[in-house]
Amino acid sequence: MHPLHLRSAGTSLVISTHRGEAEITHWGADLGDSLPDLSILNEPVPPSAADTNVPAGLLPQASSSWQGRPGLRGQRVIDGVPGFDFSVRLRVLSATTDGSTAVVIQSDPDAGITVTSNLTLHPGGLLELRHELRNDGTSPFQVDELATVLPVAPDAVELLDLTGRWCRERHPQRRPLQQGTWVRTGRHGRTGHDSSLLFAAGTAGFGNRHGKVWATHLAWSGNHEQFADSAADGRTMIGGSELLGAAEVVLQPGESYTSPALYAAYSDRGLDGITEAFYSWFRSRPHHVSGPRPVVLNTWEAVYFDHNLDTLLELAESAADLGVERFVLDDGWFRGRRDDHAGLGDWYVDETVWPKGLTPLIQAVTSRGMEFGLWVEPEMVNLDSDVARAHPEWIVGPSVASYKEGGRLPLEWRHQHVMDLVNPEAWQYVYDRIDALLRENDISYLKWDQNRDLLEHGHAGRASVHEQTLAAYRLFDALRAAHPEVEIESCSSGGARVDLGILERTDRIWASDCNDALERQTIQRWTGMVVPPELVGSHIGPTTSHTTARTHDLSFRAITALFGHFGMEWDVRAVRGAEREELKRFIALYKAHRDLIHSGRMVRADSHDESLMVHGVVASEYDGGIPAGATAALFAVVKTRTSFAEQVGRVSLPGLDSDRGYRVELLFPTPEDPDYSHTVIEAQPVQWLASGAEASGRFLGEVGLPMPVLHPEHAVLLRITAL
Repeated sequence: MHPLHLRSAGTSLVISTHRGEAEITHWGADLGDSLPDLSILNEPVPPSAADTNVPAGLLPQASSSWQGRPGLRGQRVIDGVPGFDFSVRLRVLSATTDGSTAVVIQSDPDAGITVTSNLTLHPGGLLELRHELRNDGTSPFQVDELATVLPVAPDAVELLDLTGRWCRERHPQRRPLQQGTWVRTGRHGRTGHDSSLLFAAGTAGFGNRHGKVWATHLAWSGNHEQFADSAADGRTMIGGSELLGAAEVVLQPGESYTSPALYAAYSDRGLDGITEAFYSWFRSRPHHVSGPRPVVLNTWEAVYFDHNLDTLLELAESAADLGVERFVLDDGWFRGRRDDHAGLGDWYVDETVWPKGLTPLIQAVTSRGMEFGLWVEPEMVNLDSDVARAHPEWIVGPSVASYKEGGRLPLEWRHQHVMDLVNPEAWQYVYDRIDALLRENDISYLKWDQNRDLLEHGHAGRASVHEQTLAAYRLFDALRAAHPEVEIESCSSGGARVDLGILERTDRIWASDCNDALERQTIQRWTGMVVPPELVGSHIGPTTSHTTARTHDLSFRAITALFGHFGMEWDVRAVRGAEREELKRFIALYKAHRDLIHSGRMVRADSHDESLMVHGVVASEYDGGIPAGATAALFAVVKTRTSFAEQVGRVSLPGLDSDRGYRVELLFPTPEDPDYSHTVIEAQPVQWLASGAEASGRFLGEVGLPMPVLHPEHAVLLRITAL
């Protein structure tokens, strides 16, 4: 077989069989038009080793003498009894490519297995890889793992992944890449607050704007593993797989199992290059959100469970006055839902609170030019609910016996259990209720929550996270097909279901239940490493945070919320006087610049000062270049804490066109804004702030500009205009 060579956006991927089976010979920098005879890559055979070159195949296997983590594990089930673990010996049946996609079909007739691997290198450089395993044998085959893996170059010596918890999602951690296997396991039954959205290997000290980086993301919303595996021979593979329970996937003869997609990107320009590849892919999707992303007001931190119509009408009036475009009614509107102990699963408007239904509120919202949105949690149920009392067999349990038959339930989590969507009757009930809500009410948006892990999760006596995840996907897909005009947000106790599997079915994710601007700076920075800002909900919360009790000025909260899908989660009725005018001004600022924020390149400066975060959005070139006078970039300069340096010093503003001239000016807060004196320490003002500064993109990126001395937990917003 001739090598298959995929090329796009400075990246090459080469698949060859010169060592006996299909393997990725190169994934990294572009290799140009021609390739040599790849047999020149055959290495010498060391002593006390296999008597031939060992390939690291598309599915690395012990049958090829691969000593690292295998790509496929399973066992043949005969007469109902599992057999022994074995390693298949895959050989290529066919391989084809059209320059951007490749299909490799490998089979092991003795094992009765065929694996079809589909690889696509998208125009922006993002690689998509998945495998389909078919059972060609005459007895059942139990799949234990089907992993997607990729090789990284020998100069990748550091690992970066993300971790976290509720209200502190997606924080980075680094370590040297050493011999052995580093595994990140998610057993939450959902993606998880601690899940690593990005799993990256890179050259020593790689940063935002420098170094080589190889990064992956597993597009799956259930149990999973991500890993880096460094073998004794010096080769390193990174990848991921669905984490399957015992006998969770057993294929009958002729049946198939498809692995979750692994998305991967290579960059020789640091992490910002990885982000560009992911954003390019997201924004090229035919179903990607389009049009201006509306300003949101969510009612949760304004009223919580206190659903009083007069209060909500006042809130809607106040929101419309500020310029809000989407009003979302959060938890508490359905039967029996006065707190979080009861009502989940009873998706009927509570007649005691809403005697005329939601119509009076919806009409008040839409008559003021706003869309109406509604919170739901379709995958969950309270024991104190009509549906649980009528159908206890619809509740997920760990045993064959249902709760109705005396079976044991998993422990409660937020006073709730999981609706067994693998049960067709339960699935249909949930679909019918949400479908009826959307048909009977003028609802443009669903905030779809999922507030607990799926622990001890079984259906009919066996693990069922796999089937539950697929059933949830079918529920999203069916409702979207029936109501294509309705946007859906994925919320899961905040940011516990953020992955490209769920984002294939939703229009926004809620990055965290924490609206504390300081925490959000890091959460949004690393969420935005993969997910573009138009898909990341980012709200201004109350002056004192609900989740941390920190108090922040409006300017800091507003600048933080700007770099996402902007909104508020705040009782804005109480915002008056100068603060209200400042909030109105900022909402207008968001509307003026949201096209830039939601289409431009995300740029993150590498700062020597760990207390300083500098990030921005730079306009992509329009036809003929950026029009004169157009806003070319917005940058935030953020001081997170005190530092040893008394001054910020000069700050570089990277990512601009080196040969173009620009004007830089302070946009928010200005000296006229109430928060300015809290933000900037002005023993002697920075000279250029008063009238702006003009310089080339090369000068701004390499030399930078002096910045004002900022108080901790404050920020300034800069506008950069093309001359």
